[in-house]
Amino acid sequence: MKVAITGATGFVGSRLVEQLQARGDQPLILTRNRDAALKAFPNLEVVAYNPTESGSWQEAISGCDAVVHLAGEPIAESRWTPKQKQEILNSRQLSTQKIVEAIVKANPKPAVLVNASAIGYYGTSETATFEETSASGNDFLAEVCQKWETEAKKVKDVGVRLVILRLGIVLGDGGALAKMIPPFKLFAGGPLGTGKQWFSWIHRDDLVNLIIEALMRSDVEGVLNATAPNPVRMSELCQTLGDVLNRPSWLPVPGFALEALLGEGAQLVLEGQQVLPKRTTSYGFNYQYPTLKQALEEIVT
Repeated sequence: MKVAITGATGFVGSRLVEQLQARGDQPLILTRNRDAALKAFPNLEVVAYNPTESGSWQEAISGCDAVVHLAGEPIAESRWTPKQKQEILNSRQLSTQKIVEAIVKANPKPAVLVNASAIGYYGTSETATFEETSASGNDFLAEVCQKWETEAKKVKDVGVRLVILRLGIVLGDGGALAKMIPPFKLFAGGPLGTGKQWFSWIHRDDLVNLIIEALMRSDVEGVLNATAPNPVRMSELCQTLGDVLNRPSWLPVPGFALEALLGEGAQLVLEGQQVLPKRTTSYGFNYQYPTLKQALEEIVT
């Protein structure tokens, strides 16, 4: 299977490429930084592209069996200035628009588009439970996800199967966890904010396996929550991480400190949401790491 991938040099994409190659599939890398991608994937076809503009790169989609669109500006790494908010939106809405445009032009067309979205679609709550059929929220991230998914859905007009994965916090060797572990190792770890907020997560290998299953199974379509079946409160996350690292979890990070650093973007970790993968499990998807303890033990030990 020939699979065009955006975001291939990222935390999730790099593992996906590795697993596809191990299966004997043929990844095609769409990237803004061709030199970096060639260094990372010296034996693969690499095509330079501008994710928000049409161009000759779109011709590379012709003849691909599938497209996986993961690329997007990081959400929680800098303050949400008006400029940064526009970049976050454009990197998702416009890039998806251009990917769909490429698929529409392609001859022959890929059979399936697996498009990332995020559990930010649902908004935040300490009390509600969200499934794939739950209504969208009304904050900035929810608006971004709605516009992102709206662009992806247009691919169905030309008969291409669509799977939208609403990603939770991805845990693995790197990513969000890489920022949490150092304070624990220095005996200064603890929950962020009140500790009562929900943390809906997924192990990176489970996410990659879910993407591959979505590519391979023609019966899988629509929105799937890419989260583990056992979300936890932030306090439980930090306690479990402390236990696995054999370190205490006693020093909470006050909410105002995160707000000072990230501004409005702090809501991502200070408010959270409890998201359950009801449709994902209905397809019989088998999680390698269904509980947080299993996931953290695999990652950090």
